Amino acid sequence: MSDPEHQARLTRLRELLSIPDRERTDAQWDELNELEIVLASSNRQGAPRPEHQGGGGQNRQRHGGGQHPGTPGRKFHNRGPKRRPPPDR
Repeated sequence: MSDPEHQARLTRLRELLSIPDRERTDAQWDELNELEIVLASSNRQGAPRPEHQGGGGQNRQRHGGGQHPGTPGRKFHNRGPKRRPPPDR
């Protein structure tokens, strides 16, 4: 992304953020969300640009419910219903 283009996006983001939430139109909300996504990804060094992402997450590894790699996931087992003691006779 070129520097003037980046500056223009930052300026537009500031303009949209200066509008009170309750007064923003749906189109302004959409533009604001898109700018935040594009600018956030440009802040990460070496991050792919949003228009070049793809694959639908097919190459993602699973590590036990979003845990850090090498951290074992928690396992939960269904214990079934509690047993009641037989009635007194």
